[in-house]
Parts: sequence; structure tokens; C-alpha cells
Amino acid sequence: MKTMGFTKRIILGLTMALGLTMTAQANVGGLAWDKAPNNTTDMAALQHGAKLFVNYCLNCHSAAFMRFNRLRDIGLTEQQIKDNLLVTNAKVGDTMKSAIDPQLAKAWFGVNPPDLTVIARSRAGAGGTGADYLYTYMRTFYKDAEKPTGWNNLVFPNVAMPHVLWELQGDRRPVYEAIKEHGHEVQVFKGWEQLKPGTMTPLQYDQAIGDLVSYLQWMGEPSQNTRVRVGVWVLLFLGVFTLIAWRLNAAYWKDIK
Repeated sequence: MKTMGFTKRIILGLTMALGLTMTAQANVGGLAWDKAPNNTTDMAALQHGAKLFVNYCLNCHSAAFMRFNRLRDIGLTEQQIKDNLLVTNAKVGDTMKSAIDPQLAKAWFGVNPPDLTVIARSRAGAGGTGADYLYTYMRTFYKDAEKPTGWNNLVFPNVAMPHVLWELQGDRRPVYEAIKEHGHEVQVFKGWEQLKPGTMTPLQYDQAIGDLVSYLQWMGEPSQNTRVRVGVWVLLFLGVFTLIAWRLNAAYWKDIK
């Protein structure tokens, strides 16, 4: 009887946990996140993403746990880092800190811009990975005259950050369609209308954001590719060792019945 009671409690607990999970997923609203391209092994994509990060993100955001010389891991030489990616009087061994005054940043944006070292790892959620979130977020800015910065975002409504890449993407506005749902009229996002072209085509901009997000994903764990490679070899070794151990065990016990 005690065993039956314990089993029932386990089943009841699992059922409640499943119900809570399904409820949480059902309550997740907002725009669906697009799948980000995973280019953490593409050196050219990572180098392009690093360039975009330094030119457009590092003005306000820091990556205080990342050093410039770690960019050698993505195929850049120390001289290339010095010539193309160092800001102000920074040195190759310095961490990636923004030059903006935190007090001015808070006065301009209402909050201090967050550190981006592990942003791709911290933004994961029910909608996908942190890279998926960032990939969608950086592609869903639109003009909003009612906001202090003049910009808004579909993924992060009322965001304090302006659209720093607007010259590349151009000016767009979201298009909605009114539909009936449960007797009520709701506005459903249908796509974008390009009001003013940017210096990049939509495809080029998406590729650029993919490179930027890939770099942010790599920066959150620069050794991730090495970890995966080592993990594969470890699993292969364990598989071969298990086979050898199994055959040795059979040889040791073959005369014992």
C-alpha cells in the first residue's frame, strides 16, 4: 500500500508539472522568434560580426569579460586587431569596455546599456535560443514618434535602445491585419513595408545580423567549438573502450558457468 501511495504521488507530481509547463507555454505571447543562423565555426562570419560589434555596439555597450586579443581565436592577427578593431587608446590585451559615461547613458536612455558578453546565453526562453531572440530583435525595429528615441521594437516593446543599424536596414513599418478571434477583433502582424531603403538590401541586412549574432553567440563562450570537438572524441573513446571492456569481460568469464 505504501508503494502504491508513493507511485500515485509521483504520477500526480509529474502530471502537475506537465500541466504547469503547458500553461506557461500557452501564456507566452508576442512575436515568434526567427531561427538564427549558427555560424560559430565560420571564421569569415565571426570576423564580420566582430567588426559590426565594435563599430555599432561597443559605443554604448561593453563586453567587460572579453579581451580584444581573444579575437585571434577567430582568425584575426594581432596587427589586424590593432588596425581595425581597437577603439580610442585601447590595447590589444584590454577588455572590451565602452567609452560612454554611465551617467550620461542613463540620462539619455533611462537605463545603463547592459554588458553584452553573455547576452546570447542570457536571452534564451520559451521562444528559442538567445541567438534566436537577438536575431529577431535586431530585425524588428521600426519608427515610433511617440518614443523618446524615435524607435520601437516588436520583440521588445518600449525598448530604450535606438535602432543603431537603421542606416543599413532603412526605414520600415510593421503591417497588421485585423482578424476575428473568439468574437473579438485582433491585430495580427503580417510583415513589413519598406518606407526608405537602407545601404543594404533586406537579404544583406539579414546576413549581417546573422554574422553579428553568431559573434555574440561565440563571445558568450569562445571555447565552445573546442568543447564540442573534444566531446566528440571523448564519446568515441568511451564507445571503443566499452566494446573492449565488454569483450574482455566475456574472455575472463568464459570458463565460469
